[in-house]
Amino acid sequence: MSLEPVLRFLHIAGVTLWVGGMFFAYVCLRPAAGALLEPPQRLRLWRAVFATFLGWVWVAVAVIAGSGAIMIARAGMAAAPPHWHLMLGTGLLMIAIFVYVFAGPYGALRRAVDAQDWPAAGAALGRIRRAVGVNLLLGGLTIAVATLGQWLR
Repeated sequence: MSLEPVLRFLHIAGVTLWVGGMFFAYVCLRPAAGALLEPPQRLRLWRAVFATFLGWVWVAVAVIAGSGAIMIARAGMAAAPPHWHLMLGTGLLMIAIFVYVFAGPYGALRRAVDAQDWPAAGAALGRIRRAVGVNLLLGGLTIAVATLGQWLR
């Protein structure tokens, strides 16, 4: 049995978890939480959501990066189609933005919510929201490149 279908499945499953989770959080949960909850409750909700979701994103990043690296190594970097190189670039940028969110604004959000410093927590959540918005756009672009990339030749 070829390893390629398993690698592709793992890659797509990781992307689905990460990009789908960002879409849900940004497009569905954020507006609902903003409309229904006062800032302290909303910020506590986001702290709890990120505590779970970001752990899963670490798993997804590892699976995506690992499966992608193996697929590129098996094909050979020079022989990999051009859209694979583009996916690699956008994927690395997305990972860098995720690491920034995790190491910076998410830590600030946790500390501010724990200290009940609602203005600081709101500012941290705003930085996370902007970064997730960028990553969501990059994720959509990466999916487009992955599925339509054969036409880039």
